[in-house]
Amino acid sequence: MLEQRVNEVELFYLTASKRQLNGYKGSSVLKDKERHVASAKKQQQDASRREAAAVKRMQELMRQFGTILRQIMQHKWAGPFLHPVDVEGLGLHDYYEVIDKPMDFSTIKNQMEAKDGTGYKNVREICADVRLVFKNAMKYNDERHDVHVMAKTLLGKFEEKWLQLLPKVAEEEKRREEEEAEAQLDMQLAQEAAHAKMAREISNELYDIDMHLEEVREMVIRKCRKMSTEEKRKLGAALSRLSAEDLSKALEIVAQNNPSFQATAEEVDLDIDAQTESTLWRLKFFVKDALEVQGKSSASKGDNTNTTTTATNNNKRKKEICDAIAKTAKKKSKKLPLD
Repeated sequence: MLEQRVNEVELFYLTASKRQLNGYKGSSVLKDKERHVASAKKQQQDASRREAAAVKRMQELMRQFGTILRQIMQHKWAGPFLHPVDVEGLGLHDYYEVIDKPMDFSTIKNQMEAKDGTGYKNVREICADVRLVFKNAMKYNDERHDVHVMAKTLLGKFEEKWLQLLPKVAEEEKRREEEEAEAQLDMQLAQEAAHAKMAREISNELYDIDMHLEEVREMVIRKCRKMSTEEKRKLGAALSRLSAEDLSKALEIVAQNNPSFQATAEEVDLDIDAQTESTLWRLKFFVKDALEVQGKSSASKGDNTNTTTTATNNNKRKKEICDAIAKTAKKKSKKLPLD
């Protein structure tokens, strides 16, 4: 479960970094990056309020558009466009072959007044249908036909009146776009805050697990038997086979229980016999794991001639430390009493 949550957080930040700023370029919303991240409940309330206000503003625009529509419908030439074309009565047998989508003012009016959710959502939809009424008539009838002339004339009058309302429509559309972008940004920030909280919780859990494992490790080490002289000798030999990096880590293990031991000094004098049992067993476990990894790494990499300089420096440091271990062991052997 912990791994699943880690993957979820990682995936979120990977995708977030890719989509960052996308869809918000040029928007004034981004100027307020330090905004307070609202709760999910408050966001829903704000979104509902914004939506209600936007619907109210759009209804007002539709009301104003309705005034324009009534003025056009009251024109003396509006008669042929008030109701659906009587295709059968007029014998227009090819009408539906020429006209893809028939439209008339009564159909527009009914859709404007619909209460079941099937009505127009914005003013531009109504505008498109009004234009369609006249364009259908102009398309089906010849240019010299009375209906074509009437449709063209009324379309011109409608466009004049529409231009007067258009600035208000454009302003509302821009406002709506900014509000939607703001709501989307709020949602993104809320998601980031939620995942940041999850990341902190995961970090704390991982820390607790590490601490628990460390306690278990220490308990195991305390219960270990005393290391024999032969095991200490093998440990010293194993240390000499470590890479320079792992050898430095091994010296840090020694320094943890011995504050006076300087693991990073130029000359290191490591006395295996002087170490505590806890340190010795920790070293043994570390060396065992390190040599296994080192062996697998060497087998997969093979010869690598690109790191000659680095390898030379590492080997030099490694040799100095190993010589110190050997030197200390030699001193110990000289001090042993003869039988």
